[in-house]
Amino acid sequence: MALKKKTVVAAALATLALGWSYLTYPAVGQLTYDLTASIESRLYGLHKEVVTVEGIPMTLYRSTGSGPAIVMIHGFSADKDVWARFARHFSGQYQVIIPDLPGHGETGFKPEWSYSIDAQTRRIAVLMDQLKIKQAHIIGNSMGGFITAQFAVSYPDRTLSAGLVDPAGLPSPHPSEMGVMLSKGQNPFVFDSREGFYRFYPMTMASPPFMPRYVLDAVADNYIARRDQLTQIFSDSHKETDLPVRIREVKTPVMLMWGKEDRLIDVSSVPVWQAGLPQAKVHVLDGIGHMPMVENPSMTAELYQRFLNNL
Repeated sequence: MALKKKTVVAAALATLALGWSYLTYPAVGQLTYDLTASIESRLYGLHKEVVTVEGIPMTLYRSTGSGPAIVMIHGFSADKDVWARFARHFSGQYQVIIPDLPGHGETGFKPEWSYSIDAQTRRIAVLMDQLKIKQAHIIGNSMGGFITAQFAVSYPDRTLSAGLVDPAGLPSPHPSEMGVMLSKGQNPFVFDSREGFYRFYPMTMASPPFMPRYVLDAVADNYIARRDQLTQIFSDSHKETDLPVRIREVKTPVMLMWGKEDRLIDVSSVPVWQAGLPQAKVHVLDGIGHMPMVENPSMTAELYQRFLNNL
């Protein structure tokens, strides 16, 4: 196993070195990001698949664990890679499924697709059908948390538990920094320069993992190129659903995890979720922002594993 890991790393470094010879800045940053994600996912027991869902070829990570399935759902503008370091703690024991939602990652975007919460929720159910999974633990972050909660409402018999990580979907008594910007007609996710990205990026995490500047520049350029796509997806995903009036229907076990320093969805949302989900096990995390599973994957995985163990 150690030799296999060394071989994968050596091959990746050789490819990266070749990339430097013919790619221009910051394209090599995208190559670095993609190679790192590929290496990590393999080492973590995740392999890539493409499954057609409602005519859409959805790319996903999947592990071959023999235990119950865990579906991990990313947030708006993110992709499956945000879960990889968290998922490594579960891929040996559980069957982990991490899709790139339509409009995101390698699944890609088409303007004729719907990006509403209802549509994305339904696709998770269809994906499970395609993978012959009757029930699963569902966990999601931000928009993915919204989808998780909506899934628990819409498919209660298929939901073993719901993990909500800084979820969207219910109101915040105190507006977040993003909420204030949106009230002024400014969407922090949408910008046309790298400067806009570097104003936005610190809003996503209080303690982001290190990435070299040339990789961050590549991420910034990707956001800029997707500006129109993100605008459409954001609009679709913010259409009203029946979640606020049906949240109390959720009887499945729930874990609610929130970064206290979240600048995108204010932590004041926690009591709102608790009121609708009195059974929820709640963790408010000091020094953590909007993406706890990225900022501290080991600690958050331990909390989630403890939750699963007690079901």
